[in-house]
Parts: sequence; C-alpha cells; structure tokens
Amino acid sequence: MKKLLFLILCTTTLGLVSCKKDTIINETPNRTFIYTIQPNSWTLNSAKDTYTTILDINEIDGVTMDDEGILIYITDPNNPNVQRQLPFVYNLDTYSYEFKTGEIKIHIQSPDAQDTEPFAPTKPITAKVIIIPSTFQP
Repeated sequence: MKKLLFLILCTTTLGLVSCKKDTIINETPNRTFIYTIQPNSWTLNSAKDTYTTILDINEIDGVTMDDEGILIYITDPNNPNVQRQLPFVYNLDTYSYEFKTGEIKIHIQSPDAQDTEPFAPTKPITAKVIIIPSTFQP
C-alpha cells in the first residue's frame, strides 16, 4: 500500500512540475516617421489666415483611418531641442493638423481676429509622426 501511494505521489508531482504556462504576446509596434519642413514649404491661403504644409505619408491607409491613432510633434520654432505636440499655441499662432489617406496637413492659424495673418517659420523645423496601432472592438 505504501509503495502504491508513493508511486501515485511521485507521478502526480512529476506531472505538476512538468506543466509550464507560456504567455505569448504579439504586439504591433508603433511606427515613427521624421520629416524636415523647410520654411519655403508653407503656403498661405487666399484669405491670408492660414499657412499649410503637406507631409506625404503612404502608410496612412484605410486601417489607419479606421482603427489607428496618429500623434504629431514638431520642434519649437525658436528652440530645436524642444518638441511640442500638436495642437498647440505658440507666439499667438495656433498649430494644428488634419490627415487623410496618404497625407497629413499641418496648419498655422492666427487666433486673433484683429491680426489675421499668422507668422510662418523662418527656420527648418522637424516633424515627428507616430502611428499607433489599435485593435478594433465593435
């Protein structure tokens, strides 16, 4: 009886020790793109109240439009060591963005109704675009 009990105990212990749970996580990494926006790439609209530049980015597709998120940071116009997330207000001008399949438009607008023409950057600025994947939950 002792031998049978000992044999069952050994078999159970061996069975429990040999079980191993593996956790596998497949994460899609964020995608980051860096652009240099030259001062001459800003275009003033006909109403003279908005400067716009366009960043061509083919990675913005239907999946990005439906499920993913986009963050944009640009370097401070007067301090290239500082990055600011859009939208933000700088020197009384509002920096914002919009995107559609294949492109991002960055706008500079003056929020002051008395001085409608905003100031365009006079130095190159760097734009960092981050596409963040997400799992759609209906």
